[in-house]
Amino acid sequence: MNISHRERLQVCLSGETPDRPLVALWRHFPVDDQAAETLAAATLYFQHTYDFDLVKVSPASSFCLRDWGVEDIWQGNTEGTRKYTRRVIHDLKDWENLPTLEPDAPHLSALLASLRQIRAGLGPNVPMLATVFSPLSQAKNLVGPENIITHLRKYPEAVMRGLETISSTTRRFVEALRATGVDGIFYAVQHAQAGLMTEAEYQTFGLPFDRQVIQPAGDLWCNMLHLHGRDVYFSLLASLPFHIINWHDRETQPSLSDALSRFNGAVCGGLRQDTLVYRDVASVRAEAEDAVRQTKGKRFILSTGCVVPVIAPHGNLIAARRVVDSPLLMGDDPGMTE
Repeated sequence: MNISHRERLQVCLSGETPDRPLVALWRHFPVDDQAAETLAAATLYFQHTYDFDLVKVSPASSFCLRDWGVEDIWQGNTEGTRKYTRRVIHDLKDWENLPTLEPDAPHLSALLASLRQIRAGLGPNVPMLATVFSPLSQAKNLVGPENIITHLRKYPEAVMRGLETISSTTRRFVEALRATGVDGIFYAVQHAQAGLMTEAEYQTFGLPFDRQVIQPAGDLWCNMLHLHGRDVYFSLLASLPFHIINWHDRETQPSLSDALSRFNGAVCGGLRQDTLVYRDVASVRAEAEDAVRQTKGKRFILSTGCVVPVIAPHGNLIAARRVVDSPLLMGDDPGMTE
């Protein structure tokens, strides 16, 4: 019996074994992500091509910052990310003078419009997640990655006031995006890693604002937490109320199997970005099979630890999608061969 993507994800999140493992990949759409209509069209085309179990909408990271005055351009980055050419915070007074934005600001409202268009194009049976960047992640792009840690250590009170403004703005945006028909948020955390901040620093400058921002999404049914980077503070962030957690499991601890014992929801990962870009179909399948063995196919979504690079070959994306349909992947018929 065929079930919808929504029903399959609901089975997965309940802890039961779905009819097959779930799979979801997402990518940026450089140039197309500069207007609501083209971001929606590109996202829908990607989903209609690959038929993943959920759609994570991936706007440029500047969507939440451009109403504050930042500027950026795309220069061919293979992940589809853009280079910031104008920052708006330079000293401690800039943190204190940052204004609170409303969801009807031009660039914020443009993403809301795009989400409505995507929802209409997907229909009701494909789960859709809206990207929300943590206040610290936004602060990094307002001041520059080379300056954010220095500022929070040198001007902690000013940075805290700036983070309060960013948090208030983002919380209002999360409240507004609920009306677009999203099923959850994809909450991107970039600084909860030992190479950037101590755990105590993240507990001071990150976690309180994370809790504020995600609160309006609390009654949505499939919120996903993304932990970016290496040596992440997994246990600290896994205590937040998310249904799914995604991190670079092939590059840093914990493994998928270990994470299942430390997190009550579903784990999302199993594929390296480099595998999808530079390796072959057999390598994609081998990583997928290993991920299913680690999780026994329960509370598991096959994906990468971050966005799929825009240069990933079509054939490898098709392979990632089709591998979950194979009875061999679930061990139903050991005698089967491709």
